[in-house]
Amino acid sequence: MSDLCVKDLCKTYSNGQEQISVLDGLCLEINRGDNLAVIGPSGSGKSTLLQILGVLDAPSSGTVELQGSNPYLLGENQQAKFRNQHIGFIFQDHHLLPQWNVLENTLLPSLAFGKATAEHQKRARDLLDRVGLSHRLGHVPSQLSGGERERVAVARALLLKPTLLLADEPTGNLDSENAKKIGQLLLEVPKEQNAILIVVTHSLELASSMAACRELRHGKLVEIT
Repeated sequence: MSDLCVKDLCKTYSNGQEQISVLDGLCLEINRGDNLAVIGPSGSGKSTLLQILGVLDAPSSGTVELQGSNPYLLGENQQAKFRNQHIGFIFQDHHLLPQWNVLENTLLPSLAFGKATAEHQKRARDLLDRVGLSHRLGHVPSQLSGGERERVAVARALLLKPTLLLADEPTGNLDSENAKKIGQLLLEVPKEQNAILIVVTHSLELASSMAACRELRHGKLVEIT
């Protein structure tokens, strides 16, 4: 079985008396160390797919299994623990805490355990060095460029060694030079960390650099021809 296995995933929303189908029998299998770009027009369900894969929104039907475990069979508190331990998120708007410096923001996922350990501290510094920010540890987000803030988000997402890394438009707010740099980091760092990377993007340049690319069309992932 693949490390991430999605079978017959469906998601419908109720709009008054009308049922709107966003995902319709979607299937996906991918292993650690691999990456996938998902493209498609606005409203096609890309963000909904990421939310379900990230255990933020339950599917209407179908299954999601990450390394053999279906998080939607867990209670709410156990889901939160599963999400924190196994899934990393990279958002277009970074979601960095403005009053915290680079190192503190990177350590944020570890605070779910009460306090960052020495091991967490070392890993955070190692990751920040890997993304080229070892000289910016004490800077707060307002002192960073957009590209630097996105690099912090990459390091933070990888802190707890997640199995699955989800990126939502990671280069959407960046100029072309920084977009290329972040795109290269996304190709290299998750693979080095043996994580699955799934990127939702409108950037065809970023999508074409990934090992695989699928379009979300009519509620299913289809190969690009």
